[in-house]
Amino acid sequence: MARKRSRLDIIGDMLSAIKTKGGEIKPTHLMYKANLSHKQMNLYLDDLFAKELVNKVKMKSSEKIALTDKGFKFIQKLIEMREFEKTFGL
Repeated sequence: MARKRSRLDIIGDMLSAIKTKGGEIKPTHLMYKANLSHKQMNLYLDDLFAKELVNKVKMKSSEKIALTDKGFKFIQKLIEMREFEKTFGL
């Protein structure tokens, strides 16, 4: 049986989804890519906005979520940590 995702796993999935889309993503696409409900996504986004890992970008008729420089650095370090864990079989 698969284990539940941790808070860090979910945040990593969200930031990776944004990074994969070129650093900007529509909220609905983020919700689907990170496999979250609307309520969950908003709770995590509030944290990410507060920690300045992402910000909102206003478009003509919509809004996108964009990674900040701090967010790019965070996701890069998270990837390095996961690779380090795999190296030692943890």
